[in-house]
Amino acid sequence: MAAQETQAPQQSSVSNGEVSSNGAAASGQVVQTDATAQDPQQQQPQQQPNAWQVIKGVLFRIFIIWAISSWFRRGPSTPDPSTPAGAPRVASRNLFPKDTLMDLYIYLSENETFTDFNNTEALFWNQQDLVYGDWTTGELGDGCYEHYQELDLTESLKQNGSIYIHIYFTKSGFHPDPKRKGQYRRLSTVHATRMLNKYKRRKFLKTKNLLTGETEADPEMIKRAESHGPVEIISHWHPNLTINMVDDHTAWVKGSVPPPLDQHVKFDAVSGDYYPIVYFNDYWNLQKDYYPINETLENLPLRVTFCPLSLWRWQLYAAQNARSPWNFLGEDTYEQSDEDQDSVKVALLETNPYLLGLTIVVSIVHSIFEFLAFKNDIQFWNSRQSLEGLSVRSIIFGVFQSLVVLLYILDNETNFVVQVSVFIGLLIDFWKITKVMDVRLDRENKIAGILPRLTFKDKSTYVQSSTKIYDDMAFKYLSWLLYPLFGCYAVYSLLYVEHKGWYSWVLSMLYGFLLTFGFITMTPQLFINYKMKSVAHLPWRMLTYKALNTFIDDLFAFVIKMPMMYRIGCLRDDVVFFIYLYQRWIYRVDPNRVNEFGTSGVEPSKDSSAQPAAAAAADTTAAITDKSEGEKKND
Repeated sequence: MAAQETQAPQQSSVSNGEVSSNGAAASGQVVQTDATAQDPQQQQPQQQPNAWQVIKGVLFRIFIIWAISSWFRRGPSTPDPSTPAGAPRVASRNLFPKDTLMDLYIYLSENETFTDFNNTEALFWNQQDLVYGDWTTGELGDGCYEHYQELDLTESLKQNGSIYIHIYFTKSGFHPDPKRKGQYRRLSTVHATRMLNKYKRRKFLKTKNLLTGETEADPEMIKRAESHGPVEIISHWHPNLTINMVDDHTAWVKGSVPPPLDQHVKFDAVSGDYYPIVYFNDYWNLQKDYYPINETLENLPLRVTFCPLSLWRWQLYAAQNARSPWNFLGEDTYEQSDEDQDSVKVALLETNPYLLGLTIVVSIVHSIFEFLAFKNDIQFWNSRQSLEGLSVRSIIFGVFQSLVVLLYILDNETNFVVQVSVFIGLLIDFWKITKVMDVRLDRENKIAGILPRLTFKDKSTYVQSSTKIYDDMAFKYLSWLLYPLFGCYAVYSLLYVEHKGWYSWVLSMLYGFLLTFGFITMTPQLFINYKMKSVAHLPWRMLTYKALNTFIDDLFAFVIKMPMMYRIGCLRDDVVFFIYLYQRWIYRVDPNRVNEFGTSGVEPSKDSSAQPAAAAAADTTAAITDKSEGEKKND
C-alpha cells in the first residue's frame, strides 16, 4: 500500500489510547481527521457512565484475575492429544532467550495472508537491533519505539474493505521471507496478524413526530436507512496501536496454560518450545475515538508503538479483554460490553486514585447492603400475617411500574444483563401480590369457556382494618396531583418528542413519567402512618439498608459524572426516607402493645405475675371481712 512516510516528531499529537511501556495511558489529543460524525439523531442513545456499573465491572475483572492465579497453582488438567497417554509432559522454554537481538518488520496489506515481501510499498516499518526484554533504550529511555505514517485510502477501504497489519520479529540477521534461502529460519521468526479497522453496527432509528409526521433526522441518513436497512455495518478506524512483546520466560507446559492466556502462547509443533508472546494492545483505545471510514477521507493516520510488557500486566490486559463468559449472548452484547469497558477506562483515567479506591470499598459495602435489603424484604413479606398499616395499593402500583420499565428497556434494546435483573425484580413484585391478596383460579367462570379465570381478593386482615380506608383516601388525594401531571407530560411528549410509533410513545411517556414523579407513590404509606400514629408495621431493616444504599448513591452521584436526573432521583428518595425517620421519632413504639402475632416487646417475669395474684388475694380477703354478722353466720 502506498504511504507517505514521516518519522513521528517528539511533540506530535498522540491519542488518549496510546499506552506507554508500563501500561499507563499517555496524555494528549487524538489525531484528528475530517471524518464526518454519525448523525446523533440516528444513533442509539448512550447512557452516561454509571458509577456502580464501573465498579461492578472492575470487581468482575478482579474475579477473572483470581481465577487465572488459581489456574497457575493447579497442575496439568487438559490432556494433550499430541502426546501418548501417560507420557510425562516436559516444560518448554522461550525460543528467544533474554537480551536476544531482534529485527522488527511491519507490513500492511488488504489480505489476511501476506506473501509480498518484495513490495517496498507494503513495508510500513523496519526497526533494527531491538533487544528482547530491554527496558532502558528508546526515545524516552523506557524501551519503547514508535512510527507514524499517513496511509493512502484505497477504493476498497472506502467500500467497507479491510486492512491487516502483519508483524514479524526475527533474530538479528534473519529475514521473514521464507523464499530467501539462508536468511530465513522458522524458529527464529515470530509472526502475528491483526485487522486494523473495526466493524461496528450503526442502527437507524426511524423516529418521527406522531402528529405531524415530520422528523429532524438528516434526509441523507434517511435514504441510507432505506437502502441499507435498519442496521448498517460500517468500517471504523483508530489512529493508534501498541505492539507489546511480553518479557516472559516461564516454563509453560503445552496443554496446561490457563485461559485466556492460552490464546496467545504459541508452541512449535516440532521442538515443543514456545514463541515470544506478541500482544496487540488496544485497551486504551476508547470506542468514542473510532471514526467511520468513508468517501470524505483522503488518508488514514496510523501511529504504531512498540513496547516491552511485563507478565503480570499482560495478565491484567488479557483478563480485561476476556469474553468467554458471554459467548452465548451474541455480537450485540459484545458491543455493549465494549461500551461498559469504556466506562471503566474513563473512571481509571479521570478519577482520583484515592477516590477510586474509596469507591471500590464503598461499592462492596453497597453490594452487601443490597443483598441484606433483598433478604429482609423477602423475609418480611414471607412471614407477614397481618396487613394492618401497610399500603396494598402501593404494592400493586409497584408491579405496574416494574412492568412498564421492563417493556421500555425491551423496546429500546437495552443491555441483556439489565433486562434480566429487571425481569427478576418483576417476578418478585408478582410474588408480593400473592402475599397481600388472595389469588386463586376460578374454574367455574372460565375465559372463553376454556381457560380458568384468575381472581384477586383483598385479605381479611386488610379489609377489616382501618388501613384500607386510609389507603383509599391516600390514593384519592394522590390522584388529584398525579392525573394532571400525567396529562401534561403525555401532551408534552406527544408534541415535542419523536417516537418510533404509538406503542413506543406510550411506553416512553409512562417510563418518563414514572422516572420523574414515581417517588410520589411512596407517599401513601406516609399518610397511613400519619392516620394510624404508628410505624411499628413497617419493614425497618429493609428500609434502613435501602436508605444506606441511597446515601451511598448520593455521595458518588455528586462526585462522579452522572446525569442530573439521576442525582435528583437520589436526593428525593432521601427526602422521603427522612420523613419516615421523623415519623418513627414522633410515633414512638409502645413495647407493651400486643402485635398481630399475639406478642409484645416486654417479657413476662415472676414479679409481674405475682403482683396480680397478690392483688386478687387482697380483694378476696377484703370482701370477706366486709360482710355483716348475719351473713357470716349464714356462711
